[in-house]
Amino acid sequence: MIHPFSDVKTNNIGEDTNIWQFCVILKGAYIGKSCNICSHCFIENEVNIGNNVTIKNGVSLYDGITIEDNVFIGPNATFCNDRYPKSKNKNFKLEKILIKKGASIGANATILPGVTIGENALIAAGAVVTKDVEPNTIYK
Repeated sequence: MIHPFSDVKTNNIGEDTNIWQFCVILKGAYIGKSCNICSHCFIENEVNIGNNVTIKNGVSLYDGITIEDNVFIGPNATFCNDRYPKSKNKNFKLEKILIKKGASIGANATILPGVTIGENALIAAGAVVTKDVEPNTIYK
C-alpha cells in the first residue's frame, strides 16, 4: 500500500510493504517486502532497505545507507553521510552506513557517517553513535 499523499518515484518496492502519508521516496531507492514506512519519511536514491523493516515517523535516509532485514528504526532517528557538511561542498565525501540484521535503533538516536551497527545490536533512544557497534550489544 502506498498512501496517496506520498510521493514515491521508485518501482523497487517489495510485496506487502506499506508506505504512509507524506513520505518522499526517490527513484533509485530499494525497499524490500513486508516493510512499514511510517509518515513523514524521506528516502534518497542510494538507499537499500531489506525485508521486514520498520521505519517510524520523521526518519530521513540519505545516499549510502544499507539496512538489512528485520531492523527497527525509531521515530526521528538521524543518519548522517557527510562528516563535514557544508552547503555546495565541492569536497563532499560520502561515508556509508550499514545497519545489520535484527538491529534496533531508538527514537532520536543519531548515527554518524561510516558506522556499522552489528546484528541484533540495540541503540538506546537519544544515543549518538560515533563508532561501529558490535553484534548483540546495547549502545547507550
